Amino acid sequence: MTPQKVVVTGAGSGIGAALARRFAADGARVIVNDLNAAAAEAVAAEIGGRAVPGDAASEADVRRLVDAAWDELGGIDLFCANAGVLAAGDPDATDAAWERAWQVNVMSHVYASRALLPRWLDTEAGGRLLVTVSAAGLLTLLGSAPYSATKHAALAYAEWLRATYAHRGLIVQALCPQGVRTDMLLTGGESASKAQLAEGALEPDEVAAVVAKALEGTSFLILPHPEAADYYRMRATETDRWLSGMNKVQRSFDRSGLT
Repeated sequence: MTPQKVVVTGAGSGIGAALARRFAADGARVIVNDLNAAAAEAVAAEIGGRAVPGDAASEADVRRLVDAAWDELGGIDLFCANAGVLAAGDPDATDAAWERAWQVNVMSHVYASRALLPRWLDTEAGGRLLVTVSAAGLLTLLGSAPYSATKHAALAYAEWLRATYAHRGLIVQALCPQGVRTDMLLTGGESASKAQLAEGALEPDEVAAVVAKALEGTSFLILPHPEAADYYRMRATETDRWLSGMNKVQRSFDRSGLT
């Protein structure tokens, strides 16, 4: 069923903007959320939606977003928890970097579910939560310990929601692309994480097309890069071999001077 009442966080650019455009083109009414108010307004104006700027990592802002969307749309049948941050770093990354990654990549989903579940579980229609995780949540991302750890946590939380509430009408799906040509990948300097993501990177609208197709069903994992399924399977069944292969890639980054 094509969603008609949609909220997308992190929709001022990248995957979020592509999702907003795709849903609007398919006839949905879309609420555009982004920390960058000007970017949110621009996308909303382009698609005929409404901008509700705010921080997806702020519980107060998320509750305000859900309230505004509910009033504007008369409900929400799809909430895309898409906001995310990537920062290169190892265990010595600053506490502030770790905290920001945790708040945006994990707690934003917790805040969204806190605001949505009481409404969705009280209705026969239920609701659909799309969590943008990243293939890093299935695998890992060399060069960014904060991103890898928090994306694993995001996937675990999405799995928990699906396992806990599926029988009550909640559909949870996890979007796990590898590289996507967004500002996150294209701006700033070179790093091991960006080098890893650049290989086989897709355009945001290609990811949005995969999502639109996936929303016709209820499969938990949405994999714009199908090969991620094979990597995930190897990680689970041949863990030592998979880790050895990842370490080989890391050694190649070390030789090239990427961190």
